[in-house]
Amino acid sequence: MAKKKKGKSNKEKPGIAYGDIKPGKKKDKSKKSEYNKHLQSLQVELVKLQRWIREKGLKVVVIFEGRDAAGKGGVIKRITQRLNPRICRVIALGTPTEKEKTQWYFQRYISHLPAAGEMVLFDRSWYNRAGVEHVMGFCTEEEHREFLRSCPEFERMLVRSGIKLIKYWFSVSDDEQEKRFQGRINDRTKRWKLSEMDLQSRAKWVEYSKAKDIMFAHTDIKQAPWYVVNADDKKRARLNCISHLLSLIPYKDIKPKPIKLPPRQKKVGYVRPPIEDQNFVPEAH
Repeated sequence: MAKKKKGKSNKEKPGIAYGDIKPGKKKDKSKKSEYNKHLQSLQVELVKLQRWIREKGLKVVVIFEGRDAAGKGGVIKRITQRLNPRICRVIALGTPTEKEKTQWYFQRYISHLPAAGEMVLFDRSWYNRAGVEHVMGFCTEEEHREFLRSCPEFERMLVRSGIKLIKYWFSVSDDEQEKRFQGRINDRTKRWKLSEMDLQSRAKWVEYSKAKDIMFAHTDIKQAPWYVVNADDKKRARLNCISHLLSLIPYKDIKPKPIKLPPRQKKVGYVRPPIEDQNFVPEAH
């Protein structure tokens, strides 16, 4: 990927499309190297975007929704990997408390919205009501209908307030989802990702599809449209999503001032305590 000249908008820079990583019978090592090269280039651009957001006082919200095991967490991890967690925050709320259940539905999300100079990534969001809550019967039909009525107005208010709202839906086929579920079952380090709700959702594939269609029909609005990510290939999905995110927020490369380290203070009059008095971690490796 070509380097961006100082002061030029990211619009002049081509993004990474599906065709940039050619499918075929390449060696795994070569494909991994190509993926890492593209990812590193995009992460450099994300650092530039982060500085632009901070310097210009932008407020950015990115929502990640989709099927279980569709790869939302993977792309969030790659976006935040090189960023400052004080500027780019990830919000992944758990089950609402008894008190929160009595609040206005959107209330518990509002406190996590960004201040000036921040970007917030929602790993699932208020769209729980249109998906899992509706399909699994955790909300009433009236609560679901009210969400579909009020959500577009809520999001229009966010946009009018100056928030840049971006919504991604990660789409994965049933065969690929099944493959990933089996992978999680067989991998002890990933088994925690399979919740009881994930297992129950397998029996309601069609209901979730219908719920998603209804949700899109009501909330795919001009001010905050849905963007669908083809997520059957996780690595390509990550690159395409990050590239698209960068294209939606015009930014310039604001290079920081040169850093000059001050001279280290001389150890005059300082005596280090005996090493034997400290508890060191055993060097098992």
